[in-house]
Formats: sequence, structure tokens, C-alpha cells
Amino acid sequence: MKNNDFLKVLRNIDNNPNKSQRELAEGSGFSLGKFNYILNSLKKKGLIKFNNFKKNPKKMNYIYYLTPKGFTQKTKLTLRYLERMSKEYEQLRKELNKVKKK
Repeated sequence: MKNNDFLKVLRNIDNNPNKSQRELAEGSGFSLGKFNYILNSLKKKGLIKFNNFKKNPKKMNYIYYLTPKGFTQKTKLTLRYLERMSKEYEQLRKELNKVKKK
């Protein structure tokens, strides 16, 4: 799994804890199967938890939330992502300046 995949899921869960797994998968841009795989990986790492509503007759509604460790990891992944994008932006800007000078 790529860190970007984990970051997408962590951000989506943080912003939409009450959405269904299918809705979260769509919002993350993943198939339901891939989303479920990532979700279980994050749960095993202790980054997220999910509980079902025990009194709900459907028994299919869950609430997803980040653990403190999950918030920390989301922050770290976000910072790495921003650093990487900033470097790419600077590199592209330099290349454009070279083209403009020609």
C-alpha cells in the first residue's frame, strides 16, 4: 500500500465518520474491496477504530474514527505529502523558467 492511499482514507474518515463504507470508498476513489483492505490494515496498525450501532436493527451502520495514533500518522503523512508537492512545484517552476528564457 502506498502512503497516499492511507492518507486518503485517513482524511476521508476524519472528515466523514458517519458515512457508510461504500460512501467512504467512493469518496476515496477506491473500489469497495481495496477500501476494505486499507481499512483493515489501518485498524491492525491501531490508526482507526470502528464500532457498529448495537441498537440499530440494520446492524450494518458503523461509525469510523481515528485514534490518537491515527491523527499523528495522518499529520505526518500530510506533511510528507506537502513537502513532496512543494519540491515538485519548485522543480516545475525552474523548468518553466528555463523554457521561458529560450
